[in-house]
Amino acid sequence: MEEPGFWDDPDNSQKAMKELKHLKDAVEKYEALETAYEDVETLIEMGYEENDESLIPEIEEALNLFIEELEELRISTLLSDEYDDNNAILTLHAGAGGTEACDWAGMLYRMYSRWAEKHGFTTEVLDFLDGDEAGIKAITMQINGDNAYGYLKAEKGIHRLVRISPFNAAGKRQTSFASCDVIPDIEEDVDVEINDKDLRIDTYRSSGAGGQHINKTSSAIRITHLPTGIVVQCQNERSQHMNKDKAMQMLKAKLYLLKQQENEEKASDIRGEVKEIGWGNQIRSYVMQPYKLVKDHRTNTEISNVDSVMDGNIDPFINAYLKWRSIDKNKAE
Repeated sequence: MEEPGFWDDPDNSQKAMKELKHLKDAVEKYEALETAYEDVETLIEMGYEENDESLIPEIEEALNLFIEELEELRISTLLSDEYDDNNAILTLHAGAGGTEACDWAGMLYRMYSRWAEKHGFTTEVLDFLDGDEAGIKAITMQINGDNAYGYLKAEKGIHRLVRISPFNAAGKRQTSFASCDVIPDIEEDVDVEINDKDLRIDTYRSSGAGGQHINKTSSAIRITHLPTGIVVQCQNERSQHMNKDKAMQMLKAKLYLLKQQENEEKASDIRGEVKEIGWGNQIRSYVMQPYKLVKDHRTNTEISNVDSVMDGNIDPFINAYLKWRSIDKNKAE
């Protein structure tokens, strides 16, 4: 940073600053963990020396906190894939279930927003489509923070809700689905060839919360990649040109991930792919009636406190997925 000309290239200087912050954070976490370990040792020694059993609750509390922070650091070491440290672009689509499904997509949007907030991450809505009566038909949001994609890639798949629907006058139990797709926010140009003839580019008027330009001009962009059927949309930026650039960036990231999947030696190595948004394809079920339980069908991780999960406490599922995926990768190797 002290070298002449370092700041002349904003792109490279920003990358260097990001890497510096990432390394500093890793060292600080390790040093804090080391200090916490020494504090537990000191408390134990004091308890023995003074034969003071009243210190046991304090020791247990400090030890449990140390174990929790150690596990967090250990999980972060599993984030070794190419784009794990990037920001994440997360898209939710309401599936089978009509208004109920749109409400479910809205609930998931709140869940991921709260998760991001708890981790000190920032969020930005890139595309938004309201439900006809309630909730959200589709939303694309960018989540900015260290390792955002590495963690959130665990959420890619179909999410199933079982509850007594507030939109059903008969008060019957209803099942709804929503899909979650997650890609890394890849800022650099990835090695993906795209022919202009393979693209259909449509413009449309923006909708939803997005500032003073909403609904005034057809600046929102939808790009369809005809060979694969992949569709990306962006309406958040100030101009049609900026929306197109962001949508192309998202398309390249999706095609890059698709190319990676095709290069996998075994189909079983491909995790959480988005399938038809309906029965039999869910990665996780959220049951609110007749009992309360959230279960991840890949790792069998279960949490009975559904309200806590919907408030953004999804780290147990993410951590279990990363450990499960790491074990499976090691077996494959």
